[in-house]
Amino acid sequence: MFSITVRDHLMVAHSFRGAVFGPAQRLHGATFIVDATFRRPELDADNIVVDIGLATQELGGVVGELNYRNLDDEPAFAGVNTSTEALAKVIADRLAERVHAGNLGESARELTGISVTLHESHIAWATYERTL
Repeated sequence: MFSITVRDHLMVAHSFRGAVFGPAQRLHGATFIVDATFRRPELDADNIVVDIGLATQELGGVVGELNYRNLDDEPAFAGVNTSTEALAKVIADRLAERVHAGNLGESARELTGISVTLHESHIAWATYERTL
């Protein structure tokens, strides 16, 4: 399996519901390093997994839709605890939509998987992996 990973960062505000979250139930900020990994079993005709420039651009577009926002105010997250795990899934799903729409080029339609890792710090992160 071949893969490439591109990186961006994301800054949000949000709060959580539930005693398990302790003080994070109050509104707070979070900064994440976002890694998106694209996978396929064989390289394309250009001998690449996917165009890194397009992958970087599309990850930036997805992150830009969330960046510098209070997620508690976003209709798409109404009633949702926007945990690191949940946000990784949202970003992966939105990238998958862009792959299916052709935004990463025709050969990207041969990708078989995407994983998104959100790094909360140098000691904690969460990943969501999905097939395409």
